[in-house]
Amino acid sequence: MIILGIDPGFDRMGWAILEKKLGKEKLISSGCLITKRSLLYGERIFGLGQELEKIIKCFKPDIVAIEQLFFFKNQKTALKVSEARGMVLYIVASKNISVYELTPLQIKMALTGYGRAEKQQVQKMVMNILKLKKKPKYDDEIDAIACAMSCPAKL
Repeated sequence: MIILGIDPGFDRMGWAILEKKLGKEKLISSGCLITKRSLLYGERIFGLGQELEKIIKCFKPDIVAIEQLFFFKNQKTALKVSEARGMVLYIVASKNISVYELTPLQIKMALTGYGRAEKQQVQKMVMNILKLKKKPKYDDEIDAIACAMSCPAKL
């Protein structure tokens, strides 16, 4: 099964392609889509959508795991991230791909066994389980990997 993990955002959107096969997980590819702050917000969302479509076309995921917004400090940012999530959900639905929405607590539980684990603990588990030699540059990317790893879906 090929899972596309998404850590939603409009400034940076983390993504990861994970293969789950016979109880083993393998990271196929991952990255971070970054938008230019000089662009209008609508252009940023449009650009993210175009890049997401390319990822879906290239890797043909069976399912998408996306992180839910759980809490926020800045209401303006939360609204824009919610809109970016909406764009992702729209594109995924238009491709007839099933979606699992996971809270940060569910992701932490799946990877560490503790729902209040610190971000660094989750990152360490991702690195250990997948035997990654180098930590990804952006937290958004590793969050997307964690989201894909936490997806409970079985085909």
